[in-house]
Amino acid sequence: MKLHHSTADIYVPDGKPVAAALRRVTHLGIGAHQDDLEFMAFHGILECHTSKSKWFGGVTCTNGAGSARAGKFKKFADEQMMVVRRREQNQAAKLGGYAAMLQLDFPSNAVKSATDTALKDDLKKIFSATKTQVVYTHNLADKHDTHIGVAVAVIQALRELPRSKRPAKVIGCEVWRDLDWLPDAKKVVMDVSGHEKFAARLNGLFASQIAGGKRYDHATLGRRAANATFFSSHTTDTATQLIFGMDLTPLILDATLDIGGYALSLVDEFRADVKNKLTQRLGKS
Repeated sequence: MKLHHSTADIYVPDGKPVAAALRRVTHLGIGAHQDDLEFMAFHGILECHTSKSKWFGGVTCTNGAGSARAGKFKKFADEQMMVVRRREQNQAAKLGGYAAMLQLDFPSNAVKSATDTALKDDLKKIFSATKTQVVYTHNLADKHDTHIGVAVAVIQALRELPRSKRPAKVIGCEVWRDLDWLPDAKKVVMDVSGHEKFAARLNGLFASQIAGGKRYDHATLGRRAANATFFSSHTTDTATQLIFGMDLTPLILDATLDIGGYALSLVDEFRADVKNKLTQRLGKS
């Protein structure tokens, strides 16, 4: 596979040839940064971890050069951090039993560009090489610009594939903004209860970020616990860890749908729900 950057890395934990490793991928996570997959696509990792027929593949789009750093990493140059973060991501792929881990090595500014199509083109090649049925990526209301750039590139790439190659489900996941605000009927609810130790081991591999003063490992598990507790106000908890997703599948099935308009329609539903509850209590429109 010829990717845009000659420095892109493809790691296959069990040593299979790359083409064969990619052909077996059924669940594909596509994140902006090293560690995004483990935080947002844990449902897919878990689905495949003990399965004989399902395989998780990972794609990290950026090179890690802009990472926060402190502690023993405080004086690391960008080039050193890129090496560290790539190694951490591959360690996670090994622990998670991924079919393959691709790190595309794009700078963040290229991912955020509205005119640069290189990431979209790389993603098309990756999709074409797999048998992906479910895609996990960033949600369209994420507050991180690079995450939005990845989500849009994923949608654009999938829209250019033949319909027979498009996945059955595309889910936008939580990282830099949770999805508690989505109307319950519009939430993709992913139960990952009972696997907190495995999740903590995966998250803990990204020592360079934890040392940088960002306890993503704690925050991710805390968010999932909060989702489980606050999901329903009138029933006792049946789950201990929930991940919420935004269903992006309609944007893949109907390429005429406006991407921004689709995201804003969900925000409008949230606004309407807030308005209706206040109207009922205040007795006025």
